[in-house]
Amino acid sequence: MAKHYYSIAIDGPAGAGKSTIAKALAQELGYHYVDTGAIYRTVAYFLDLLDISPKDVDGVTRYIDELTIEIEYDEEGKQHMLMNGMDVTGDIRTQDISQKASLVSAHAVVRDMLLDMQRDLARKHNVIMDGRDIGTVVLPKATVKIFLTATPEIRACRRYDELVAKGTDTTYEKVLAEVKQRDHQDTTRAIAPLKQAKDAVLVDTSELDIPGVIAAIKAIVGEKIPG
Repeated sequence: MAKHYYSIAIDGPAGAGKSTIAKALAQELGYHYVDTGAIYRTVAYFLDLLDISPKDVDGVTRYIDELTIEIEYDEEGKQHMLMNGMDVTGDIRTQDISQKASLVSAHAVVRDMLLDMQRDLARKHNVIMDGRDIGTVVLPKATVKIFLTATPEIRACRRYDELVAKGTDTTYEKVLAEVKQRDHQDTTRAIAPLKQAKDAVLVDTSELDIPGVIAAIKAIVGEKIPG
């Protein structure tokens, strides 16, 4: 008898805390954490190295077949992104690549390429997967669906603090503008736009700290997944 695996889909806008929460939950529950945003960032980074604009449909279509993406996990369970065999986990974590990843993800050829990879992980493991369209497109039959959000101002403040801590020279106003631009790109794209699945539970993190968010989601998960 084939083993049954559970999947938890966490969707939401940039800066809502999806990755932080999903990583912590995965560690507590013993699930595989799949950062789908990192997968699209890897595509964006690959195209950036080739000096191909993320808006260049012909260029993206022409070179996408030359890209091989693999996901590996280290002993601590951290996800590593391999681009044609090279670990680019640290290279893809820039604001520029983040913005380009949003544009790249709008291309059908890119989404089609990555869809099977993401679904295959859910077929073989208990997973917590976060992104923009996990509950609506990637895993429409996920065991649990969460839509994690917060106000643009709160999300921008979090991102600003994160960038400053890394030594990035920026301003809160610039980060807020980028957050709003990213929201617009993600919610208005023609293919798999960001939206809350009808059966997803809304969790607003604006007034919650990380332990509070984790507790809220664990309570939701506990209602649907035994143990």
